[in-house]
Amino acid sequence: MSDFSTMELVLLGFGLLTTGALAGLAAGLLGVGGGIIVVPVLYQLFTSIGIAEEVRMHVAVGTSLATIVATSASSMRAHWRHGAIDRSLLLQWLPWILSGVLVGTALAAVMKGNTLVGLFAAVLLLLSIRMGLGNPSWTIADKPPVGVLRAVIGAVIGGLSTMMGLGGGSLMVPTLTLFGYPIHRAVGTGSAVGCIIGIPGAIGFILTGLGTEGLPPFSLGYVSLLGLALILPTSMLIAPLGARLAYKLNTVLLRRAFAVFLALTALKMLHSALT
Repeated sequence: MSDFSTMELVLLGFGLLTTGALAGLAAGLLGVGGGIIVVPVLYQLFTSIGIAEEVRMHVAVGTSLATIVATSASSMRAHWRHGAIDRSLLLQWLPWILSGVLVGTALAAVMKGNTLVGLFAAVLLLLSIRMGLGNPSWTIADKPPVGVLRAVIGAVIGGLSTMMGLGGGSLMVPTLTLFGYPIHRAVGTGSAVGCIIGIPGAIGFILTGLGTEGLPPFSLGYVSLLGLALILPTSMLIAPLGARLAYKLNTVLLRRAFAVFLALTALKMLHSALT
């Protein structure tokens, strides 16, 4: 654990509360997963307070995965009550997503921090382009993939989501909708996928980070317990506010503006990884 002064701890706590507020606002306003906000904001926060380059991205990802467990579980319960979770499809994808999570956790453990940053930034850039320019009605097929294609896509979703600290919504939902799956069922099923990714992913980041030097204070492996304690309740408190604002603002323009923000964030992170 790094040695921190009282003032540095106060600044860290304030930064974590701000991270939670931004994540909750984006989730309620635009329906995006918190990891898209939590990981880059935490990475910049840890950079600004001097957390070691070798661990700052790993802790950002691990902490994000831990928050996803609670937020996905809450979302999953709500979607379950509305019958929006396709249990049959979930069971079909489950083994492949889990295998991807295990592989992604193992790869992240041996990756250098800058490599993990570069991977996150590259995928974030693609997600920002899709959010800004994509059309939700675009499809490439009229039903979800089966056989080898399902296995490959499921493993990639599980692996990338784990290495990036993302839940089920960021990659699973657009994948299902591209294959002609109804958006409400995709969102509901994606919330369950978030739990499948978050639980083993967070455990893996805790175990692989135990005993690592240079971690932020109050960390368990690569998961910041202080971050979890401050981000989670703040994001869940602010999310309803974002949802109410969504009915008053032009969400199409907001999504495009947010896509530009994500693209700029991705480019900044890519520059950081390459220099």
